[in-house]
Amino acid sequence: MAIENVEIPYGAYWSTPFTKWQGSLQHLHSMQFAAHVTKQELAKRNIDPLIFDSGVLGMTVNQFQSFNGAPWPLYDIGAVNTPGHAVNQVCATSARGLFAVTSEVLAGMANVALLMTADRCSNGPHIYYPNAKGPSGTSEDQVLYNMLNDPMGGHSMMQTGENVAKRFAITREELDAVTYRRYEQYQEALKDDQAFQKRYMTLPLSVPTPNFKKEEGVLTGDEGIFPTTPEGLAKLKPVVEGGVITYGNQTHPADGNASMIVCRSEDAAELSTNSAIKVEVVGFGQARDDLAYMPAAPIEASKRALAIAGIDIKQVKAIKTHNPFAVNDVALAKAMDIDVMAMNNYGCSLIWGHPQGPTGLRATIELIEELAMNGGGYGLFTGCAAGDTGMAVVIKVSDR
Repeated sequence: MAIENVEIPYGAYWSTPFTKWQGSLQHLHSMQFAAHVTKQELAKRNIDPLIFDSGVLGMTVNQFQSFNGAPWPLYDIGAVNTPGHAVNQVCATSARGLFAVTSEVLAGMANVALLMTADRCSNGPHIYYPNAKGPSGTSEDQVLYNMLNDPMGGHSMMQTGENVAKRFAITREELDAVTYRRYEQYQEALKDDQAFQKRYMTLPLSVPTPNFKKEEGVLTGDEGIFPTTPEGLAKLKPVVEGGVITYGNQTHPADGNASMIVCRSEDAAELSTNSAIKVEVVGFGQARDDLAYMPAAPIEASKRALAIAGIDIKQVKAIKTHNPFAVNDVALAKAMDIDVMAMNNYGCSLIWGHPQGPTGLRATIELIEELAMNGGGYGLFTGCAAGDTGMAVVIKVSDR
């Protein structure tokens, strides 16, 4: 099905900095914090929250009363009569959420829709599941337990990375080289007083207290970025004996949020910060690989998204990935015959961390900005998710 008459108004998106596990955002309820930031960002753009016909909340880690889903943060921003729902596809939540709001606009259910993505990996809940027929029960730490225990195969996320490394004959040296390149690319986003990041991120960011009435602190950028050198990467031992993945060439859990407006083409110019720039959503793809081969799933998802967009990978001007492991990028590059060192300019989750829900949306926002800076063209975002699944999105930036 062709995607027509659906746009992302240029500049009608934002992200907080991402902060490390137990860092400066660990005390904030992720849904309330997303609403807090969204309300401020809408005010900066003079956008009335009553304009939204629908809202989608992308979130993966339970918070107090998250049972209520999207209507709560929508109410908090002032969209008091806007219906909405919640989406969770773990690491692919942003792409799935973008598909949800795009589908609603495409189907005529909404003219202007808001996607809010938010997660706090820090202090994730400990959940107890009672046994209905006895005194015992089962419990889990929602974040950590599921990273280490796949319900279908019993393996860890780490093992999926090692499996894909073997499938594509990926060496430790390749992974470390890509990791250092990603660190270098992130440094470009920090130049000229973080000029690139300030295209979509409010900096410095005032961090509120838990009741959102006072200031707890100030963030001047991402928190938890590890200084990286080739020598330092080479010294690290594999996490799994005999493997190729280290704590250096994988991402780290994080906290933060990101949001985006999606609308009919006729509404886009009015909501844009620069109406001369047109941002279209032109393709989505999803896929599922073999059990315990999660990092390979974005390959087929990308192919399917490109097919729906009606283009070839060679026509793609910029690529962003969710790369929990450097393995993801090397496998994608080998499978699609592209330059692994050319993708993920200005940053990626391997470097700035992985809050799960908002990870892919920040990457998509950076993809739009990279295309806008370089005269437009097609961009691809792709990433994997638990359950050996993957999703991909194709964006087109052009002159209106």
